[in-house]
Amino acid sequence: MKESKPMLIGSRLRQLREQKHMSQGDIEDRIGLLRCYISRVENGHTVPSLETLERFAAVLDVPLYQLFYCGEEAPPTPSLTPRKTLEEITAENGAMEGDAQFLVKLTTVLTRLAEPDRDVVLSLAKRLATR
Repeated sequence: MKESKPMLIGSRLRQLREQKHMSQGDIEDRIGLLRCYISRVENGHTVPSLETLERFAAVLDVPLYQLFYCGEEAPPTPSLTPRKTLEEITAENGAMEGDAQFLVKLTTVLTRLAEPDRDVVLSLAKRLATR
């Protein structure tokens, strides 16, 4: 698997345009951007808006992420807000008591159940929650 690398947007747009054997005039004709604007973007003098980048991606027939990265697959998306596990949350609040302890046990059991059995338990829990 080829690793994805960040690129300068203008250089990447030029690279993709040339790979598609398109001229700046072709881009101008298809999405209505002036050739001088396209040149300014490709040479790094202008930063296009997200809407304009979406238009470039559409005319170049590539997913939007490929304007920012090289590679066949989308780059991994980091977790920007790491989530704590139920065990970590309950440990922060002192000893696990009552509901928290029950939820920890329930999640452990649910992960071991086959999907049809899990659906039955969740369905029952939904009915009990509406009472």
